[in-house]
Amino acid sequence: MSGSTSTTASERAFVLGLDGVPWHLIERWTDEGALPNFARLREEGASGPLDSTRPATTPLAWPSIATGVWPDKHGIYGFQQLSSSYSHRMYTSRDCKQPPLWEQLGPAVVGNVPMTYPATDIDGEVVAGMMTPSLEHDFTHPPELADEIVDCIPDYQISLNYPDYADRLDEFEVAVSDILRKRRELMRLLMERRDDWELFFFVYTAPDRFQHLIWDEDRILEQYRALDDILGEVMDYTDEHDADLYVVSDHGFGPIDELTYPNHFLEREGYLFEEEDDGTRGALASLGISRERVSSALNRIGISEEFLVSKLPRQLLDSVAEQIPGQHALYDVDYERTVAFVHDAGNLYVNDSDRFDHGVVSPREISALKAELTDLFESITDDAGERVFVVYDGDDLFPTDPDSPDLIVNGTNRYEGRNAITDEPFGDPSPTAASHRPEGIMLCRGPSIEPGATLRGARVVDVAPTLLHGIGKPVPTNADGRVLFDAFRPDAEPTGTKVARRDVTSEREQEDVDDDFSGVEDRLKGLGYME
Repeated sequence: MSGSTSTTASERAFVLGLDGVPWHLIERWTDEGALPNFARLREEGASGPLDSTRPATTPLAWPSIATGVWPDKHGIYGFQQLSSSYSHRMYTSRDCKQPPLWEQLGPAVVGNVPMTYPATDIDGEVVAGMMTPSLEHDFTHPPELADEIVDCIPDYQISLNYPDYADRLDEFEVAVSDILRKRRELMRLLMERRDDWELFFFVYTAPDRFQHLIWDEDRILEQYRALDDILGEVMDYTDEHDADLYVVSDHGFGPIDELTYPNHFLEREGYLFEEEDDGTRGALASLGISRERVSSALNRIGISEEFLVSKLPRQLLDSVAEQIPGQHALYDVDYERTVAFVHDAGNLYVNDSDRFDHGVVSPREISALKAELTDLFESITDDAGERVFVVYDGDDLFPTDPDSPDLIVNGTNRYEGRNAITDEPFGDPSPTAASHRPEGIMLCRGPSIEPGATLRGARVVDVAPTLLHGIGKPVPTNADGRVLFDAFRPDAEPTGTKVARRDVTSEREQEDVDDDFSGVEDRLKGLGYME
């Protein structure tokens, strides 16, 4: 780590994000010669698996990649933020407490990165990605960039309406290819707009979306061939700009066979209680009125739940939803008797009296209850004797945030956990065919990167520190990630330079975004992210 160096470092970096791409597929298909540009990237740079967050989901992992800190410091634990009154709202860019790379480097170009809506005012340009309600919202910075996108890419879309394709997978395959083409046009547009960037950060979410509904390796390979072609273009572009290139995914992927419902087990064992059908709920239930029947009746006259959400105040909707029987997960829980419940992607919360309005658990009892619940979920096995759940302690994963989830309860490999309250412990996952795994990818290439190097023990929080140090910039003092020195040439400047540190703070206001996210929720439901 000392002495003279002969290889200088780049002064700029390009991050190419590929949502949901697993290392085992890239490793196998590059070894077989099916993905020539990925193979060249492995030969000419450093590569290896990239360990994701727990849970391994998009809204936690991309902010961790972009900031170098775990969720307890960046503040995003899922798609929906849970309140003390048991309601929730969508997380947005304004909830991210740690400055991402594009607030530390500039000028920066940011395209289609999840959790960047609304677009923030930075030194550079932003086109928000996943979680953007529609093109009518503030999805670009500067605002006039939106008009240019619509003019240059008239059929540009934020995302597909996935429920529409549940039983039309051939059409879905075509639609995903089409949206991938539009993303590539957007990337080229941003490339052409400016040449003076210090950071270019662009994400393709198509592989994740495709794999959720189609887990067929022959068809997946065809999608990856398109990504390989994009990679070739980006490699040429970064060569022209003498930039380091980082190709990363937020998590991996694999097939699932069954859904499983942790709230079912909590109810079965007496930790969770549903609202009794008395009063208004009882009257509605006795008349056969449920959420499903109400939705069906409204749809017949052309009124969707999404339309109501967009037109009525959230408090009114919450109060109505609480009275209608159905599998609401949140609204069907009797919190005055419930001691624990699961929300979002396996986030288990103890219903403690300090945190929640109707909490029934004393803070001094939390530790023992967590141990009890961990034993419960770790003891659940299927007919073959295989464990159904894997459990993580929130205090271990998120040590700096007292309001983080108490436990993370996720399904093991072939099981996908969902937070609905159901009568049965397991369910058919259709149309979902596959879901997330912890092992993503990291490949990097540039003037100071060691050809053919293997990255060992890389985690999503290591991307930002490695990138910053590689281009001669200081790493945030509170970063959880480390610089992956395995990536650099022994004689390169980053190898012989001590990691500089600096304090960083966000200048953005932490505030709610009062927008209509009904379309976003619908798309997330179609992918199995929400009930």
